[in-house]
Amino acid sequence: MNKMEAAKPQKLYEQIKQYLLDGIAAGRWPDGGKIPSEHELMEVLHASRMTVNRAVKELSAEGLLYRVQGLGTFVRAQPPRSALLEIYDISEDIQRRGHAHKSRIVRLEAIRADETLAAAFTVRRGAKIFHSEIVHYENNLPVQLEMRFVSPRFAPHYLDQDFTQQTSNRYLQSIGAPTEVEHIVHAVAPDGRERVLLEIPAAEACLLVERRTWTQAGPATSSRLLHPGSRYSLGSRYQIADWNTKKAG
Repeated sequence: MNKMEAAKPQKLYEQIKQYLLDGIAAGRWPDGGKIPSEHELMEVLHASRMTVNRAVKELSAEGLLYRVQGLGTFVRAQPPRSALLEIYDISEDIQRRGHAHKSRIVRLEAIRADETLAAAFTVRRGAKIFHSEIVHYENNLPVQLEMRFVSPRFAPHYLDQDFTQQTSNRYLQSIGAPTEVEHIVHAVAPDGRERVLLEIPAAEACLLVERRTWTQAGPATSSRLLHPGSRYSLGSRYQIADWNTKKAG
């Protein structure tokens, strides 16, 4: 008896699902690629049609596969996913997927703190704050509008940098790692200017990550990272024991 058939019947379809997932992860069936037919899977895996059909149906219901009548079953392209609990560098994130990153600077300036910024950075109203707006592209498609406010005390040379050559995140991390980070995620409707910069239609919703960082000297940055909902997702995976250890520390 085949090793896969020797498994408990109720677990066999899960092994077939894992076989397909492993093949997708390994690039055997890329985004938009056609997976083997149910008949081919039956022959390769020595499984019944009912079992193979269940595995394929569940992966389709989970949004990983889709069927085209008369043509077969294909791999559904997934939005790139970035770590939610980490301060990731978007250029490294994109390059890790084998894609090309570039950025366009929209604004890089010193502004005067209004009441909200003054409270966020614990400075007087009218104090100087650095401000940048940068659009990040993945394969020439906008995937993030980065709107960042930076404390001059933390990064006095922020305005002198060329953020088309290195990301603002990478530069800020080179100055010093934060001692505290806050992430808040919203689903939002972007305004007209943001839609133009991200090249998205009026009906498309966005994921907004509001991030604040602190160092021992006080507030360092306050950022709004806006992502088109159809082009990006956020998530994380970690070991519970490791996470509990971090919290205990």
